[in-house]
Amino acid sequence: MEGNYYMIHDYLIFIGVFAIFFFVTVSIYLFSQNQKFKIRNAKLSEANKIIEQRLNEVQLEHIGTKLNPHLFKNILNSVQSHAYQTYMSLDKLANVLDYILYESNSKFVSPKDELNFALSLIEINKIKINPLFDFRIKSKINKSDEIYEEKVFAPLLSVDLIENAFKHTDFLAQDSFISIQMELEDRIFTMRVSNKASLKNVLEKEKSGFGSQSLDQRLKMIYNNHYSLQKHSKNGIFTAELKINLGEFYDKMRYS
Repeated sequence: MEGNYYMIHDYLIFIGVFAIFFFVTVSIYLFSQNQKFKIRNAKLSEANKIIEQRLNEVQLEHIGTKLNPHLFKNILNSVQSHAYQTYMSLDKLANVLDYILYESNSKFVSPKDELNFALSLIEINKIKINPLFDFRIKSKINKSDEIYEEKVFAPLLSVDLIENAFKHTDFLAQDSFISIQMELEDRIFTMRVSNKASLKNVLEKEKSGFGSQSLDQRLKMIYNNHYSLQKHSKNGIFTAELKINLGEFYDKMRYS
């Protein structure tokens, strides 16, 4: 009996020690989990404070833009500038500005200068359209042509045809496109521009006689019978073709 007593006594001690160990272990685990929850809650609380602060800043910015729409416009322009303008486009823009500032006052420039200006102007306008848009450009320039670097080209003649194509094109239509072809061969310059225009632009051009007549008037005053400017439309596709016999004009300038 006494042996059984000691066995039971030892068993109870073992149970007690195990219970204490289990309790201590669980307490330590719960304590560590509690500390983790506290740290996590503190981080969430800090994150919420940051979010609330940012929301307040956004609300203040929104109020500020409402009070100052000019500032809002400048911000949008800045965002657009950083989003779309690449180094190449900025370089092209610099070329265009230099040409307008320093060459536009000249009576004549070389076909080389005008063609470089036209290509830069096209690149700048391309920034505004979707990269997947059907844009076609073809340049066939004979740089060995004798009038390639002669001052026989009235500056900025290419602006109207290029700007009108980008201005009046229906960019939302599935079959929309812009096609620009430039050629200098046998002392003759040719520029052909085609684009798919919206119905609204078709009606406007029909009423206005196919756009401004200023280009035609300028060409007539400068080149007289040494040029042709043909404009026509079919199925909503507008085409303008400018052809200048720079060779004949150059000969006339030299011998007059």
